[in-house]
This record gives sequence, structure tokens and C-alpha cells, in this order.
Amino acid sequence: MNEADYSLVVNITIKIEVLLFAVFMAAFFYPFMIGRKEQWKSRLKKVLMVFLTYTVMYFVNMTTSIYGWLCMIIVLVLLAAMSKILDMDREYVLFLGVIFFCIKNLSVLIMRSISYFLEKRLEHKAEMTVEIIFCNAALNFVFVVVLQIILFSVMLYAAARLLKKKAMKLHIKELCFLLLIPMNGILFVNIIFNILLIVNGNLVIQLYEQFPVFLGIVPVAAILFYAGILITIVSYQKIIGLQEEKEKYFVEQHQVHAMQERMEEVEQFYHGICQMKHEMKNHLTNIKGLARNGNYGDIEQYIDQMDEGMNVFELTIKTGNTVTDVIVNDKRKAAENQGIQFQSAFSYPKSDGYHAYDIGIIISNLLQNALEACEKMAEGKRYIYLSGRQKK
Repeated sequence: MNEADYSLVVNITIKIEVLLFAVFMAAFFYPFMIGRKEQWKSRLKKVLMVFLTYTVMYFVNMTTSIYGWLCMIIVLVLLAAMSKILDMDREYVLFLGVIFFCIKNLSVLIMRSISYFLEKRLEHKAEMTVEIIFCNAALNFVFVVVLQIILFSVMLYAAARLLKKKAMKLHIKELCFLLLIPMNGILFVNIIFNILLIVNGNLVIQLYEQFPVFLGIVPVAAILFYAGILITIVSYQKIIGLQEEKEKYFVEQHQVHAMQERMEEVEQFYHGICQMKHEMKNHLTNIKGLARNGNYGDIEQYIDQMDEGMNVFELTIKTGNTVTDVIVNDKRKAAENQGIQFQSAFSYPKSDGYHAYDIGIIISNLLQNALEACEKMAEGKRYIYLSGRQKK
């Protein structure tokens, strides 16, 4: 093998490596941008967009010699710009992209140490011909690239499995927190790459030759950065889980409070019925007495007074649902007892997508907050107006 053949093998291997990395990136993004009921044509379009974005930029990089970090930034910016087409949040696209490039760079850095070790084992001997030297160098390069692809795929797969365990809705603050370690990892890799081989005129300085201890320190540091990424993801997912439990507990507490209020209202209602039952017996006794005495005019007047008393149990506001009827009317009574004007234009939403109990809790909390706010206001200015609108 001559120098031209060696260059050909290296160029072909690098191009295959770029294509494989593009495939891995598309596969890494795939679970987070594809809906279950989405058409296969739409799925294919999104996957191809990620694949081509990476492939085109890195093939351009091979011909124009753009800095690797600049190429990475351009790919991230393009993917973020396509976030709506990919059906992903822009913050999550940036997060996945930085994780991908960090793991890629860390795997490359680890393999640089292995490559240096293998090169030392295959140092040129005096009896070696030029063809054998180029052949060994080509085999070593291909072997290292294959190992790097395997290492990268394992590292990326482990990160992808963690990310798929729990969906993460990221905002700017969360994104900055999660990107601290991967961004530092990328910076660390670029710094090491710049000092691995320093050429000053005719003087060539290799980091591993000058400081052999770095042969072990550098890959260990890369592994620690990778472990930090995984730990950060797990920790953030646990924080999300705790936050969800807290919100669930908050909702349950409100539900319990609402149930307690309903129980108190039912008790009052039951007490009122018992009282009314007792009063009805007295009323019937009085009506019988009036009838025996022939006072029929007094009977009519007496019954009119009974009708006015029965209006206490009448629901004056109709919302279209018995649950919300009771809640709104109870709050109306509470408002009137405090001298608060109360008006309602609320109608229960005509949709099977809502549960009356949930809507009732929301209405009850809103009106209770309104009652508490009105207590702090001067008399004469206090009023509550309840309305609702349904969109789609």
C-alpha cells in the first residue's frame, strides 16, 4: 500500500463515519419527534431532515475545513430553526443536540488515547517496508474508527434510554441547568484536542509523550463527564417526579377540602329538611285548625307565607349541571349574606371531555377566592361576576 492508497482508505472511512454519525443522530431524535398515529411519509421526512442536516454540514466541513465546533453550532442552529417542523420544542432540540455532540466528542477523545497506545505498539521497525507501514497505519485507523463507533453507539443508547423514561418539558432555566456539564465536556474535549499535538516550526510536541500520565487521566475525565451527564438527567427526572407528586398532593388536598365543604353543606341541608319537616307538621296542624273554624281566607294567606319560606330551597341560578348548580347557588347565598352583589352567566360546557366533579372544584375555588378578596374591600364596591366561555 502506498501513500495514495492510504489517503483513499482514510477519506472513505471518514465519509462512512460521517454517514454513520448522521444515522445515529436521526435515530437519537426519532423517539422524541414522532407521533404514534403519524403517517410514515411525515416520519420519513423528519428523519431525513435531521440526517441531511448533519451529513451536508460535515461533508461541507471536509471540503472547506470549517472548525469542528463551528460546524457543530451550525447544525444545532439549523435543527433548532426546524423545531416546529420536527414537532419538538426548540429547547429540547438544543438539549438533545448538545448531548449528542458531547457524547460524540467524548467517545472520540477516549479513542485518541487508545489510538496512541496502538500506534506505540505498532512502531515502525527497521525491516518494515513503506508499504507495510502504510498498511498497518490504515488498518489501525479503520480499527480505531470502528471501536469509536461501537463506543459511541453504546454511550448514546444508554443516554437515550434514560431520556425516554420520562418526558421533560424544558424552559430556558432548566435548559441552562441541564447543559452545564455537556457544554463543559465539549469545551474540555476541544481544549485537549488543541494541545494533543503542537507544531512549532520543526518542533513537534505530543501531549502523551511529554506527559504520559495524561494517557490515563484524559479518558477517565471523559468518562466522568459522561457519568455527570447521565446523573444530571436522572436527577432532573427525579425532580420532575417530585414536582408532579407535589402538584398531585396539592390537587388532592383541594379535593379533600372541597369534599369537606360539601359534607358541611349537606349536613346543613339535611338539618334544614329536618327543621322544615317539623315545621310542616305544625303548619298542617294550624291549617286543620283554620279549616275546622271555617277561616278559609286565613288558610290562603297562611299558604302564601309557606310558599315564601319554601323559596329558600330553590336554586335560582341554573348552569346546566346539578353539581355546578349547587356550588354556584351556595356561593351566591354566601355572597348575599356578606352584602356582596352576585351575578352569573356561567353555563356548563357541552362536551364529554369534562368531568362535573373537576369543573365543580375549579368553580368552587374561584368563587371562594373571590369571596375572600371581597371581604378586604369596602362595602358598596363588592361584587362577583361569574362567566364562562368554551373554545372549540
